[in-house]
Amino acid sequence: FSEEGSQCLLHFSGLFPRLQTPVPTVRTFAMSLSSHQAAGPVWNLGRLNHVAVAVPDLEKAKAFYKNVLGAQVGETVPLPEHGVSVVFVNLGNTKMELLHPLGNDSPIAGFLQKNKAGGMHHICIEVDNINAAVMDLKDKKIRILSEEAKIGAHGKPVIFLHPKDCGGVLVELEQV
Repeated sequence: FSEEGSQCLLHFSGLFPRLQTPVPTVRTFAMSLSSHQAAGPVWNLGRLNHVAVAVPDLEKAKAFYKNVLGAQVGETVPLPEHGVSVVFVNLGNTKMELLHPLGNDSPIAGFLQKNKAGGMHHICIEVDNINAAVMDLKDKKIRILSEEAKIGAHGKPVIFLHPKDCGGVLVELEQV
């Protein structure tokens, strides 16, 4: 530095005295994981499987993702046991599930009445043992929205967790 630059640095360092204070060393403590694992069934959370979006017009939504964004868009699959028609949009590392009401008792119809333009409905996360996950989550006072797992759009068992117990997000767990 020039003499002028050094004086400037001294002037500014006087304005910020904390910059001259040494930073304390952060210490970490190694702990045994086994002493902190929850008792009960063993299950593991996996990857994000999909994000589900409720749409008021399924054909329009399919066309947007296919023709405008250039995504791989699957065929419409009716799931009467869930009251929805679904279309999966392949995003490479995950999927989007487009949901549209099927029948008068569809939970998506109620969602779309409150959200006319549609919107994010739920996220789906994979688990390796859905029955163990359900037992463990019930022990942890997380509400499950059905008595038992149902077969979902991928032909695998799924359950939904109450959004009030999951930070305001409806969470679907799918066994892989």
